Amino acid sequence: MVVICLFADKAGQLTNQDKAEPPSINLPTRQATDNQMPLTYTTSYIVQTYDINKRRRMTVAALVKLMQEAAMQNVMQIKLSLWDLEKQHISWVLLRKNLRINRLPNIGERLKVCTYPVGFEKVFTFRDYKVFDEKGELIAYSSSSWLLLDTRTRRMSRIPQFILDYEKDLPPKSEWLPRPASKIPVLKNAGFEKKFRVNWHDLDFNGHLNNVYYLQWMLETVPDKLLESGTLKAFDIQYKLEGMWKDSVISFSEKTGPAEYLHKLVREGDGKELATGRSEWASL
Repeated sequence: MVVICLFADKAGQLTNQDKAEPPSINLPTRQATDNQMPLTYTTSYIVQTYDINKRRRMTVAALVKLMQEAAMQNVMQIKLSLWDLEKQHISWVLLRKNLRINRLPNIGERLKVCTYPVGFEKVFTFRDYKVFDEKGELIAYSSSSWLLLDTRTRRMSRIPQFILDYEKDLPPKSEWLPRPASKIPVLKNAGFEKKFRVNWHDLDFNGHLNNVYYLQWMLETVPDKLLESGTLKAFDIQYKLEGMWKDSVISFSEKTGPAEYLHKLVREGDGKELATGRSEWASL
């Protein structure tokens, strides 16, 4: 994942423009059809032993990795991966991910994962993810926001026409997930914190801290009882900066409601925020 400092303010602009009403949707609780839309990637997956926790349920990190891999396969399929874009000197940047979980699947369950791009707005692009169980029930879904980085100048790039040409093949707006309607509140009084170090095996293929670790490290600072017995229902994360090899990163969290927490990751060396987040849990 590529994220650089100048995008911190741009991400805020994205959140502000998201306050406009999202497309009207009726979120399906079941998979409507097996007929794929032109830009959709769909894959099946069986929950493995390395995906689960002691309750034999898939971890949130494993679920997000599954979504992430589906998105990577999708952009490779439609020839818009970061390797396909190298000649144009542009690359994708993940800005925000809004995850909703109806339930976490158990070991051995067969899942169907669908992902597809859902629109362009100025310099921003959007992608949705949906995960269904064997009965076709929607068990998790996520919207996400992206932009393009000019790899030579390390600045935001306009979306080129050859990418905008895909707009005609986007799914109908009835298939779009709602986008976040507000900014993630500022964490003011951290009640929990934990320090991490970015190790070699935490890096992605860009040489930056893999975006799944951002979420995972944020969740490590909630109370033990939540980790052991709680159920995460929602997680909204805003990415701001790259985590680099050997960085020391401090994860902070603040309880803001009976089952709600704010989160942030701060690089210890310069005090800059790498990401902010908000989690919602089912009541224990």
